[in-house]
Order: sequence, then C-alpha cells, then structure tokens
Amino acid sequence: MALSDSRESVRMAMSTLRANKLRSGLTIFGVVIGVATVITISSLINGVNNRVADMAHSFGTNVLWIFRWNPIGTQPTAEMLARPYLTLDDADSLGTLPHVVAVDAARQFANWQLNVGQVAVQYKNRIVQNTILEGAQPTFASVSNLQFQEGRPFSPDEAFRAANVVDLGHDTASRLFPDEDPIGKDVIIDGDVFTVIGVMDKFKQAFGSGPDPQDNRADFPLNTFRKIHPEVLDTVIAVKYDNEKNKNLVTEEVREMLRARRRVRVEKDDNFAIFGPDSILTFWSEITTGLVIFMFAISSVGLLVGGIGVMNIMLVSVTERTREIGVRKAIGATRRNVLVQFTVEAITLCALGGILGVVLGGIITAIVRFGITFPASMSTFWTVTGFVVSCVIGLVFGIYPAWKAANLDPIEALRYE
Repeated sequence: MALSDSRESVRMAMSTLRANKLRSGLTIFGVVIGVATVITISSLINGVNNRVADMAHSFGTNVLWIFRWNPIGTQPTAEMLARPYLTLDDADSLGTLPHVVAVDAARQFANWQLNVGQVAVQYKNRIVQNTILEGAQPTFASVSNLQFQEGRPFSPDEAFRAANVVDLGHDTASRLFPDEDPIGKDVIIDGDVFTVIGVMDKFKQAFGSGPDPQDNRADFPLNTFRKIHPEVLDTVIAVKYDNEKNKNLVTEEVREMLRARRRVRVEKDDNFAIFGPDSILTFWSEITTGLVIFMFAISSVGLLVGGIGVMNIMLVSVTERTREIGVRKAIGATRRNVLVQFTVEAITLCALGGILGVVLGGIITAIVRFGITFPASMSTFWTVTGFVVSCVIGLVFGIYPAWKAANLDPIEALRYE
C-alpha cells in the first residue's frame, strides 16, 4: 500500500512539475545552484589533492629533508635566520645511522622567496634566464627519486675532482637545444664552461600544466658548485631510509644526532626542521579545510533559498488543491496517505534539482579540466552527498506543507472554491 502511494505521489509530483514548468524551475533554482557549487568546488579540491599527492609521492615515501627551518608555509623569523648552517659533516654523520641507506647534501643559488633562479645559461646564441643553480652529491638522483630523460647524473669521481659537468632541467634543456641532442654540448654558466651530461624529466606539479621553476635548473657536483658560489653556505640534507615503516624511528634518530651535533640544550626547541612528503600533504589539507568550509557556506545559501522556495510552492500547491484533498479524504484517503503524497512531491521536486545540479557541476568540472587544463576530478562522495542533501532539503522543507494538507478538514476542503 505504501509503495503504491509513493509511486502515485511521484507520478502526481511529475504531473505538477510539467503543468508548472516555469514556477517549478524557479523553485528548484536554488537547489540546483547549491548542489552545482558543491560538485564544482569539491571537484577542484579533489583534483588538486590528487595532484599534490602524486607530486609528494614522486619524491618517494621513504625520504626526509632537513632544513634550518620548515620552508612550507613559514616566513622565517630573525631567530630562524640566525640559526647555524647545516654542514657536510652533519650529512656524513647521518649516513652512519642504521636504517639510513643514502644521504645527499645540497646547496642552491636562487631567489628562495620567489622560487626562481638568478642566473642565465647560454648555448651559442640561445640564452635561458632565471635558472636555479644547485650543487649536490652523486646520490642526489637516487635519494630524491629523480628521473632522467637522457644522459646520467654525475659520478663520484666527477664530484671528487670538481669536474665542470652539469645536469640540466627539462625546460632549460628544451629551450637551449630545441632541435639537437644536448648530451656532450658545452654551455656557459656564470662565465664558465660546463659539459652537459644529463637532462632531467619534468617535475610533477600540483597546479596547472604551465612551466615549473624547478624545471629551469642546472645541477652540479657540490664541489663544482662551491667553486662557482662559495658564498652559499646554507645546506639542505636529504635522507633516504630503508623502509617506510621505520619513518618515526629514523626521524627520532636524525633529531637526536642533530641536536647533539648542534649542541641544542635539552630545554630548547630544535634549531632545524625535519619533514617528509607527508608534510606537504598535511600542509595542503590545512588549506583545503578552509576551502571545504567556504564550499559549505556558499552551497548552504543556495540550498536554503531552494528549500524556502520549495516550501512556498508546496504551500501554494496545497491551497490550489484543497478541493482535491477533500475529495481524496472523502473516498477513504487517510492523513498518512496525504502526508506521504505531499512529502514525496517535495522530495521529488528537490531530487530533480539535485540531479540538475549534479549535471551542471559535471559540465563545469569538464570545462575547467579540459578547457583551461586545471586539475579537476569529480568526487563520488561529494556527488552522492550533494544529491542526498537535496532530497533531505525536500523532506525538511516539505514536511510542513504536507502536514498542513494532511490535517485539512475534509468537509471544509470540499466546500473550498
């Protein structure tokens, strides 16, 4: 009986929608906008989250980086800038820890505030500006999980004798050598000549598909870099350990060794920062939390407006169909039958708005993803949630008009003109 009542209610709801297309469309407009907002913003967040996760995992899951301070989302204070530099001896000491399999100590010449280089690289008449220069140890590729498009990283022998060799970033090489093989060619950097021995693959990036400053780079053996820029003393240490499950143990061992080497008193905080790929994800999740709150705020307004509109049209519908309600009650319909009928009509109205909102959100997501190539990916969870919430809006805002219809006096309803 209940199932047949629900089917009849859905049929009557669709009949009402067809009879009042414009009014129904305007009524569910708020629901459509609210659900579409949920789908669009969640798609953007989901797509970027996937990109950030891919970028973080591209460095490997068993690596730690040690800086003088945490470079992610931190503006260095005077105290941080006054901290002693990490040293090559620190890196060598960390390499003796039991679970550590490789260590790289690197120094970089760049504008770290803008994340761009300050040097030009020249080959014949071609020049690439704003190139990041970095000196590293032969282990740099394996520790940071860097892949090479062609060529190779520098060897321990080249590192030991400070050979004038260089590995170029993807964009640097492609702009200097658009139609020839760069391996073995000589380039001019900071007034000196270096032989190209390798070209790195593109770095994965979280946002868009444009140029990444990290792809415009030149990597040298650390001893070679020290010849070019002896004034750069700030060292970043990367530690690769044997197994991801040992992360906490290795982190504590690294912290204890560095505190001892840097003579940090027991009551003092660390004067260095240790973080891994998961720190990138943690920082990004803090940002997306604010975006999710913003999404709820914007979509709630649309859904609230839609809910009020649904209540309004259902109250109007009850008034217009007062005589019909009286006839149904006169031939045996119970209060429950009428309550179910009008409640299902309200839910159906909002469910249609939810479906249209999902479709609109999907279209916007497709335009963002393929039209402007911004990472966007529809989330099943938020798609289902948006549709379910639209149905709940129909239930919440439709229950009062349904109750009012169910409690009409049949005699008074039959007299209504």
